[in-house]
Amino acid sequence: MNQSPLSDTLGGMLHRPLAASAALLVTATIGLAGCSSDSAADATGASSQVPGATVTVPDSPERVDAVRFAEVVSAPGAQIIDVRTPEEFAEGHLEGAVNMNVQGADFAAQISSLDPAGLYAVYCRSGNRSQAAVAAMADGGLSGIFELETGIVGWQEAGLPVVQ
Repeated sequence: MNQSPLSDTLGGMLHRPLAASAALLVTATIGLAGCSSDSAADATGASSQVPGATVTVPDSPERVDAVRFAEVVSAPGAQIIDVRTPEEFAEGHLEGAVNMNVQGADFAAQISSLDPAGLYAVYCRSGNRSQAAVAAMADGGLSGIFELETGIVGWQEAGLPVVQ
């Protein structure tokens, strides 16, 4: 597992503040660049805005990069779902993530208990298994799903923190 030199130096004490700082930096950068998460979905009224957040909830799953995913995981009410194995999860995961192993026998039961109107941030190691997980979630009637296209590997390559 790769951690940033800063988190190694501080012994992991600043993971939560670093995640919040990263999310704030991402939001500020997007705002200053003039980019907007408002897409054609807003023009058609097919999506809804999360109160108090800069995240527009999609009606169908969206694959996003690490920068956008950081914005999503910082949104109020976002549930972060790591679909890797419990062993991989134990090696390091995003703060606040719950482990729902897409290859586990109980995955369908776990996703059936989720709120269909929720906001979900889903990732795996590299972006492969999360595709299967997101498809199952969408087939199960869930919307509001964002998928990290590069997985936790891309998250870490972007310098974003993980916890153990």
